[in-house]
Amino acid sequence: MAKDSFSGTPTAPAPAPLGARYLQAAMDWQIAVGRSVLLAQRAQWEMFAAWQRATAAAQRELMDQWICRFGGGVPLDG
Repeated sequence: MAKDSFSGTPTAPAPAPLGARYLQAAMDWQIAVGRSVLLAQRAQWEMFAAWQRATAAAQRELMDQWICRFGGGVPLDG
């Protein structure tokens, strides 16, 4: 009888190589360290973006004050 993939007899999984558990543990550790580094960098970028938004708002306010004082009118930025 021809062997096909739809036969009803289950096959036992192949035994794991000798260092498979060690390699899996090393990979899990590397993934955990990489994930924490990426999360820390993401937090740094978010803080930088918040600082940039605050600096831009302060710059716009100073520019509006300068225009009102020396530009002869009210700024037209809405």
